Amino acid sequence: MNAHGRVHKYGDNVDTDVIIPARYLNTASHAELAAHCMEDIDKSFVSKVQPGDIMVAEKNFGCGSSREHAPIAIKASGISCVIASTFARIFYRNAINIGLAILECDEAAREIQDGDEVEVDFDTGRISDHTTGKTYQAQPFPPFIQNIIEKGGLLNSIEK
Repeated sequence: MNAHGRVHKYGDNVDTDVIIPARYLNTASHAELAAHCMEDIDKSFVSKVQPGDIMVAEKNFGCGSSREHAPIAIKASGISCVIASTFARIFYRNAINIGLAILECDEAAREIQDGDEVEVDFDTGRISDHTTGKTYQAQPFPPFIQNIIEKGGLLNSIEK
């Protein structure tokens, strides 16, 4: 399984209140959540994100509250993968639960720039920046987590 797209780059400590502001938490609509994703730090995100694009951030991505709305908003916006130096633990777990692919790779998170074209091979953990020609190595997910992501989330992976 691969992801390929243009990068939307953010820094350290991107918290769940920035990913999806609390004023939008009263909706269950994934499309409505996606329509407001990142708007408090990047008003142009929703107008420029394309299906398959990749989000890159640095340390402690997804810190803050434990709301599942944050990874849902990112996934529903079209982002196929988030690469970060580190993730907040609850965000990490929520992302896996809803089937959002995430990878920790500090070097890639620091060096990849906004607008770069990046490809991710989930089987090997290889991250290729086609803009710069550089490659990075993340720890790939074990097969059972890859299965969860491929099926669109934990519940989908266990349904018969």
